Amino acid sequence: MWKHSLAGGAIAVALSIGPTEAREIVGLRDARFDPGTIVIRTGERKLYFVVAPGEAIRYTIAVGKAGKQWRGVKYVEELQVDPAWAPPAEVKRDNPRLPDVIPGGSPRNPMGARVIGLGPGGQYAIHGTNMPQTIGTAASYGCFRMHNQDVIDLYARVRMGTPVVVLP
Repeated sequence: MWKHSLAGGAIAVALSIGPTEAREIVGLRDARFDPGTIVIRTGERKLYFVVAPGEAIRYTIAVGKAGKQWRGVKYVEELQVDPAWAPPAEVKRDNPRLPDVIPGGSPRNPMGARVIGLGPGGQYAIHGTNMPQTIGTAASYGCFRMHNQDVIDLYARVRMGTPVVVLP
């Protein structure tokens, strides 16, 4: 499926997506990661989905605020379409006027169109956003935000158990 040249692939992907979406096919110099792995480089504010040795789809993302970033290896343990959102205790403390649950599909729901839950533990996720202006910034409590069309694209590529490697 991804046997075309990097330049041709980048052009094809660029032509098939809208202007707010941030994905492109790129070379990936780090050969440690097998196809199907998600690699997040927090400092770059980029997420890479490895599609072949030396090749990945790159997405621009929002990362955790200062003091909320983390690194390590997690695995996809949850996949949801239009998820409801219950603010974690820390978020609720900082924003006490938030409701206990915001239904899926609501324009006020910060989870966007899809959730790719990470575990073990379930504290963090890769998800869409209803605040696209935050993409490319440090904005969250440790989750990774994507444009909704990008998280829909990534969601279709991942499976339960997909490794997610978070690097500085």
